[in-house]
Amino acid sequence: VYGRSTAAEEAVAMALSGVRVLELAGLAPAPLCGMILADFGAQVVRVDRLSQSAAASAHGDVQARGKRSLALDLKQPQGAAVLRRLCGGADVLIEPFRHGVMERLGLGPEVLLQENPRLIYARLTGFGQTGKYAKSAGHDINYLALSGVLSKLGRKNENPFPPVNLLADFAGGGVTCALGIVIALFERAKSGKGQVIDASMVEGVAYLSSFLWKSQNLGLWGQPRGENLLDSGAPFYETYRTSDGKFMAVGAIEPKFYNQLIKGLGLNLDELPAQMSFSNWPEMKKKFASIFAQKTQAEWCSIFDSTDACVTPVLSFEDAASHQHNKERSSFIKNDPGEISPRPAPVLSRTPAVPSCKRDPFVGEHTEEILLEYGFTKKEIAKLHSDKTIEINDLKASL
Repeated sequence: VYGRSTAAEEAVAMALSGVRVLELAGLAPAPLCGMILADFGAQVVRVDRLSQSAAASAHGDVQARGKRSLALDLKQPQGAAVLRRLCGGADVLIEPFRHGVMERLGLGPEVLLQENPRLIYARLTGFGQTGKYAKSAGHDINYLALSGVLSKLGRKNENPFPPVNLLADFAGGGVTCALGIVIALFERAKSGKGQVIDASMVEGVAYLSSFLWKSQNLGLWGQPRGENLLDSGAPFYETYRTSDGKFMAVGAIEPKFYNQLIKGLGLNLDELPAQMSFSNWPEMKKKFASIFAQKTQAEWCSIFDSTDACVTPVLSFEDAASHQHNKERSSFIKNDPGEISPRPAPVLSRTPAVPSCKRDPFVGEHTEEILLEYGFTKKEIAKLHSDKTIEINDLKASL
């Protein structure tokens, strides 16, 4: 594998080893999709805009682990021609632009799949390739809103609110698109044919919410937002502030877990209203809150850690990385520059992900080596460089 850490070179048998991916630089969801593939062994090339352009600097990709960068001006016809040639030797193209952009560049799926019928052309957008909003701009909050999911998120008497941009961008977008790519690769092993993936973040996050749709008749969501079992209505599914200003998360749904919660709080079950007595929930919440406020987070951990009360500390990123459970599993990793981040999941027993520890690539850092690898001659590369179609940031020479 080219340009990887030594650990990755040893792990030749990573699950996606040998898969060549081109990821057109874009905002958050597509970079996560590419990073997942790179973490599990794919050779991912991020196709960047030239770094002089304002758009390139705005796109700071913090999810570039294990990728290499090729800087290419797709707006020039010869730049588009370079990408066409690259796609001829690639397995996967990740494309994050609004509907119609690639077609205008002459790089639509009908062109690229004709030249390379094995290509998996993954189109990751907010609204999808068809429909009223296909050409509209949007962000996570808009996709979440259109999926119906946002209407379920938020406390009683408050406006709906999105959990940062995790759900539509990353779960409904990046992860779902990566799943689609892996499914298409699996199918290609049988048919020998690539295909186009239309990954819409609206549909991705809606699909993610299948349980909410399918459990509507179970009475879980019968009340207005913020008054149900799992949306902060229940006193036993809630977060509580501790005396040191930190929080505990409580998820004691089943009666046997609830009993342990009550015991840990020093209360007597017989003196309390029934667990599922909705009308008493607000009053019980106040009672729990006043008790949790009497001890520190660490004190509550010492009470609940060895129980099945489903009570856990709400950890900051820093605390999560150093928490004993996560340390025992090596759930967080540190790269060469010393940055800590979550390790790839899930863990495979025989061909686990071996994420690169190197710093993220600079724009255009690997332009020349990638083009040579994909069959361009030194002469062709020199011409593209003098025409300002590509950018070669060979930092090794200047370091």
